[in-house]
Amino acid sequence: MSTMVPPLYAGLVDDASLLPPSPIGLTDAVAKYREHTGSWYAGLLGSLLVPASIVGAEPVPHLAAGVIGDVPVASLPVTVEKLRAAGVVVEHVEASVARRGEDPQPGLTMLRSFTAAENGLRLYAEIPLSWGLLAALDSVAGARAEGLAIAPKFRVGGLAGELFPTPVELAAVICACRDRDLPFKLAAGLRHATRHTDPETGFTHHGFLNVLVATLIAADGGEVAEVAEALAATHPVPLVEPARSHRDTPRPLFVGFGAANVVEPLTELVRLGLINGGYET
Repeated sequence: MSTMVPPLYAGLVDDASLLPPSPIGLTDAVAKYREHTGSWYAGLLGSLLVPASIVGAEPVPHLAAGVIGDVPVASLPVTVEKLRAAGVVVEHVEASVARRGEDPQPGLTMLRSFTAAENGLRLYAEIPLSWGLLAALDSVAGARAEGLAIAPKFRVGGLAGELFPTPVELAAVICACRDRDLPFKLAAGLRHATRHTDPETGFTHHGFLNVLVATLIAADGGEVAEVAEALAATHPVPLVEPARSHRDTPRPLFVGFGAANVVEPLTELVRLGLINGGYET
């Protein structure tokens, strides 16, 4: 008998197969996404992520999707309207507010205006983990207090070592979001369930299960050091039991992340015994 994905993992993984570094074609991506959403593990899935730059490049089929704003922020309203005209239900938009080292406030102001004009469309503002971060989170919290559907997004990996925050750095960000009641998304680097070092690049990647358990600890009032300890774990043993004991409760704060192949995180969760693999036990 098929089983639903436990509430703790509901909507955790967005389909990022259309995004770099190895995007597949739109037709194939949509077909695969529909195959996933018709499967027993459909509950694990968030949105199919569609780059805004694809608009006009090829026909976009009727679907529901999250839009990745890889175009100037000023172009987002027109892009969203074109997608809607093509029959796309835009579930949310994700857009960067600044490059690393730049002031995020001007970009946040533009996205805030866009969100207000869209009347409820969810927007995730990608904020660099660098100078101006806490002030930017204060601005996002202020916008949410006014009723705007905006939340932060952070990159936790990339093509350079400095783009991978340490466990303590990421723990501080998670706690800062907790203190401001801000849900957040993550992007880049979350390739496996647990923290690991890529043998080819030497970069140490965060694990999505580490982040999930760290967020549970933070939501329960944990301090930065406790949250960082969960993020630093390189073996699943200290992570599995907290995840298992919270499996029937909604996930706090951590909205989710994108995966080029959504079956990979599913496979790891099944292997760890956190999802039953499609059958009741």
